[in-house]
Amino acid sequence: MSKYPPFSRYESGAASARVRDQLARLRHHLRNEAILDEATARLATELNIRPGEAAERLARMAQHSGLGLVEVAKGIERPAEDEVVTPDVPGWARGMLEAVHASAAYLTPIKDSTGRVVDFLILAANRHAKTVAGRTAVDLAGRRLMCACPGVAGSGLLDDYISAYETGEPVHREPLEYVEVLDHLLWPATLSVRAARVADGLLVSWRALDDQELLVSGWERAQRLAELGWAEWNLATERILWTPQMYEMFGRDRGEGPMSLEDLPAVAVPEDLPIVEDQLRSLLEYREAVETEFRIQHRHGVRHLSVFSEPILDGEGVPVKVRCLAQDVTRNRRRERALAVAHEQAHRQRQRAEEEHQVTLQLQDTILPMRHGLVHLPNLTVGVRYLPGEELARVGGDWFKTRLIPDGRVLLAIGDAMGHGLTAASIMMQMRSGLAGLAYTGESADRLTTWLNDVLVHSNEGVTVTGTAIIGHFRPEDRTFSWTNAGHPAPLLIRDGRAQLVPGSSGMMLGAFDATEYSMTTTQLQTGDVLVLYTDGIVERRGQDLESGLAALVQAAHFCCGDGPEDLITCLLKRLGGDSAEDDVCVLAAQIL
Repeated sequence: MSKYPPFSRYESGAASARVRDQLARLRHHLRNEAILDEATARLATELNIRPGEAAERLARMAQHSGLGLVEVAKGIERPAEDEVVTPDVPGWARGMLEAVHASAAYLTPIKDSTGRVVDFLILAANRHAKTVAGRTAVDLAGRRLMCACPGVAGSGLLDDYISAYETGEPVHREPLEYVEVLDHLLWPATLSVRAARVADGLLVSWRALDDQELLVSGWERAQRLAELGWAEWNLATERILWTPQMYEMFGRDRGEGPMSLEDLPAVAVPEDLPIVEDQLRSLLEYREAVETEFRIQHRHGVRHLSVFSEPILDGEGVPVKVRCLAQDVTRNRRRERALAVAHEQAHRQRQRAEEEHQVTLQLQDTILPMRHGLVHLPNLTVGVRYLPGEELARVGGDWFKTRLIPDGRVLLAIGDAMGHGLTAASIMMQMRSGLAGLAYTGESADRLTTWLNDVLVHSNEGVTVTGTAIIGHFRPEDRTFSWTNAGHPAPLLIRDGRAQLVPGSSGMMLGAFDATEYSMTTTQLQTGDVLVLYTDGIVERRGQDLESGLAALVQAAHFCCGDGPEDLITCLLKRLGGDSAEDDVCVLAAQIL
């Protein structure tokens, strides 16, 4: 019994239904294109202008009417043709037409008021002339070309005919995927078309390719696209047949003729010569078909060829011919080599990233040993939470600092070093440890922030490192919070069940410019207030601007305002999806006692 489950009828039926739906949409599109092409030809005939100008006129009509382009096109009626009178055709023209084996017609130009050729009159057609839509010579003679064959406009044939008439250069298009449109119906065909100027007219001939010609044409296109070549060596007569692609693969000029079988080892790369010799031995001695791959010296460099060859045996089992199908797989091998190199580089990068990640985590654990919990300070209970980013490579530089300093004030700070990985962690260490030392000077928050900016600017010579931060002091005796903002998201204040962002003066981010001054804001707090400091990881989401994230934070705080600091942080993270954030998240919630 097979280990694989049977195909589901439901799944295959659904797939077939999707394909049918796609085909229906495609056919609908083709029908609309046919309607537009026929309307363009009718309008061009009526106004005696070229098809491109008629298409522009049709688009303007749709724009002015407010209707769809196809709806307007459906309303374009067939122009009233003058009574068709059998034209007087010179005898030489009739004789010339009857000598053409395919369908043929002799056209004379129709010009506009400026003398430009805009269409052709079908002066005569030979007896076996027949259009794709089935019109015969009787229906064609004396009619305008675009009336009889509207498809010449959309297919570009009319432009070719005009060019052939005006320049005298013959036109040969084969194969031409031609679609005739008549009464909004499609008549597709693959044609061979020729046109040449004769006297003051144009001789055109056309022929629909039969199935065998279509197969041959398709095979030739397949050879070019897949870079396939076919060859046959007749061992008895020494006659050699090569397709054009074989010459290209082996870098030979057509004038040199095909390469003999015995010369094949001469073009092989020396390292692959044993492979070629084994291939020929299998064909001629062991009389076996063989599939090999080897490299050859080409005028444009080394080429990789994948070759399937077989011997053709006579009645006694003696090889009389050798045939081969060859494919140039040079690009595939180059891609494989490039992919192998890319995989190796990616593997080394992953190893380096993992090593850097481990170092970063160790560094963070050293700098921020406390990731969550409560800190009890004078007139203050502070809940903290740090969550690393969801992606290992995006471990960032978020940090916080809460400490009672000797003068009785409480330092409250939060920051974010720009970037990710080891670089961000090292910048974070500079910012946090630098602030810890500077805070013991007893200076105000604006002075500390200016000094911290100088530390980042001057301690990383030649490299610009930046970060954002909110740095402030809480005075327990009067419950004021004096703080500065260096490019960081504004604090959130929750009071009496209502949450709002605290307005303040925002300065330049740290490390961006030398000698930067910062303004200080003083916020009066009350017993029961909760002041929330946070990093942008909690409010930034892919595809969403920062303002929307801040609004979502304020709204979430309304539902979490009754909880203690730790529960408040947990509630905010749950409502904002902070547990699965791509970037680091750091939150500090200070409840005033």
